[in-house]
Amino acid sequence: MMYQELEKGLGYTFQNKQLLENALTHSSYANERRGGRSSNERLEFLGDSILGFVVADHLYHANPDKPEGDLTRIRADLVCERNLAKAAGTIRLGEFLLLGHGEEHGGGRTRDSIVSDAMESVIAAAYLDGGFEAAKGIIDRLILTDMPKGRPGNFDYKTMFRNWCRGRRIR
Repeated sequence: MMYQELEKGLGYTFQNKQLLENALTHSSYANERRGGRSSNERLEFLGDSILGFVVADHLYHANPDKPEGDLTRIRADLVCERNLAKAAGTIRLGEFLLLGHGEEHGGGRTRDSIVSDAMESVIAAAYLDGGFEAAKGIIDRLILTDMPKGRPGNFDYKTMFRNWCRGRRIR
């Protein structure tokens, strides 16, 4: 399969195209082709951790005055399924996925859960192929470019109220 267009969108060219292909292989495709393929699930596991670390590091250094709770909520917004699917959409990642027949016919190429998982897998594949800077470059270009403005989407009003009460020493 030709991946030049995807690599252009990622801003990274893979030396080992097998890593990229593995990152694009959904479990439904792997299960239909027993024996010869593994799914992207292990890469997804690794990519999730790399993504979380890079985003946390960025937020820590970019926001020296924000408390831990705010940083946690902003990080959650940046690494959530919806945001990763949005980033994947900018490079049309879904078009490159290897899906089984059921997922293919069920709209898997546009399902947020599938494309966001694939985004994490691609990040891990870039890390294994080109090191930390390769993965960080993808995260910087596709995920950290859309920093949330104002209140995080997962804002916790209960915590806000509790903190307000503590500040006024109300029990």
